[in-house]
Amino acid sequence: MSINLTKGQKVDLTKGNPSLKRVIVGLGWDVNVFSGGADFDLDASAFLLGANGKCPTDGDFIFYSNLKHMSGAVEHTGDNLTGEGEGDDEVIKVDLSKIPEYIERIAFTVTIYDADRRRQNFGQVSNAYIHIIDETTGAEIIRYDLGEDFSIETALVVGEIYKYNGNWKFNAIGSGFSGGLKALCAHYGIDAE
Repeated sequence: MSINLTKGQKVDLTKGNPSLKRVIVGLGWDVNVFSGGADFDLDASAFLLGANGKCPTDGDFIFYSNLKHMSGAVEHTGDNLTGEGEGDDEVIKVDLSKIPEYIERIAFTVTIYDADRRRQNFGQVSNAYIHIIDETTGAEIIRYDLGEDFSIETALVVGEIYKYNGNWKFNAIGSGFSGGLKALCAHYGIDAE
């Protein structure tokens, strides 16, 4: 049975389910109707973080130009340029058993591509969510609906999977950033130039 989370809630993934190894992290959203002319291109990314909260290498940043982590633990299934259609708009697969020892957290983020030039922000996006599915059974484990708390932000940290006492947990974060992907990269120690 799926657990619905609110901002700031944390829940165990593997403590009560030690056989859980492969999960699908699905992210979705709808764009509010307005006369902007340009499609919204929202991009999901995963930052694999060490103990200091930063990506140890550029290869620990998984996004539309680096779809698979060198360990095979994290794989982005591809860029959705418009968000059209029902269900998940972008998907990141995670194999918990393959996450390298030096990685303590994986932050899942969404940014708006070319937001400044297109005059777009998360105030124009609705029904944003993240959910985690057990890849083996297809069952939804966790769902976090972000609500409508954003206005000028162009990047969101949606949630993170993190290691605690040998188990994996999920934290519903839902915090916004201005400055898009570049600001997120700087926050996590990646040079976006």
